[in-house]
Amino acid sequence: MSTVIKSHGFTNEVLDWQAWLDVIDIGQASEDQIKVLEESHPKAKTSDYYLFLGHQPEILRQRSAAFNAIMYAPGGLSRAERELGSLVVSRINGCVYCASVHAQRFEQLAKRNDTVQQVFDDPYTAGTDAREKAISQFSIDLTRNPNDVNAAGIQALKEVGLNEQEILDLIHSVAIFAWANRLMLNLGEPVFPAAP
Repeated sequence: MSTVIKSHGFTNEVLDWQAWLDVIDIGQASEDQIKVLEESHPKAKTSDYYLFLGHQPEILRQRSAAFNAIMYAPGGLSRAERELGSLVVSRINGCVYCASVHAQRFEQLAKRNDTVQQVFDDPYTAGTDAREKAISQFSIDLTRNPNDVNAAGIQALKEVGLNEQEILDLIHSVAIFAWANRLMLNLGEPVFPAAP
């Protein structure tokens, strides 16, 4: 069990998420809805997020395929660094649920949580080394001011050792969380664990 981190309304605790709109009733779901839920995530049949998105099976299917290709593809940027980019974007966008999930994944992959604490405290200064700091800063820039990202921003990533494939993976990770955060933020809300 990792150390619980709570800062500025963000946490690395396991959260639930509750939809504000009607979700699929599994007992009345179509064959295609059941199929896409089974394809999407092991907990999709009990997750309000998937049970809502499952109203449009083909969109959910395409979303899951894109997400899995971006976050889990072999080679390129490390899984931990993809999670760091996703964590920073979620922190900047104010998506408490996504930030918690990607904080947990970063911790599992990196075997440490110091950077998670830093991202929650102040994403603008987060990172334990020059590479993490550059990834964090680029993720912030691409999230807040995408029109201002330019060759100098790419060069800053190259200067800390990212190659072109790693940079593309980071951009994909940041971009898909512009989408994922907005779904989460506009369709429901995080549910925090009950106090002991």
